[in-house]
Amino acid sequence: MAEKLEDINLPLTVVTRIVKESLPDGVAISKEARTGLAKAASVFVLYVTSAATNIVKNNKRKALTGQDVLEAMTDIEFDRFVEPLREALEHYKQVVSAKKMASGKKKDDGDDVEMVEDD
Repeated sequence: MAEKLEDINLPLTVVTRIVKESLPDGVAISKEARTGLAKAASVFVLYVTSAATNIVKNNKRKALTGQDVLEAMTDIEFDRFVEPLREALEHYKQVVSAKKMASGKKKDDGDDVEMVEDD
């Protein structure tokens, strides 16, 4: 568990990057607003995590999955975000799978190397 309250906050640099990418060109955001958004995002993540953890406990499991997070979003009445999150989760799984395949292929390619000795 976090030792200090600041340990559970999302990194300000990450939140700032997300906010800047979301704002139209020429629109600035104050440091106070960035800090407020970072704290709000952290609270939201903790809230969803808590709801998902309850689902896991009720199902007598120990591992929290992406499906638990989607179910938690419905439980806390954020239904309209479930489908975009489901799509993002599926995309993430595809990217991870592709990376694993590429990594495995590189390792396999190295096994096909034949050593030739000079006479």
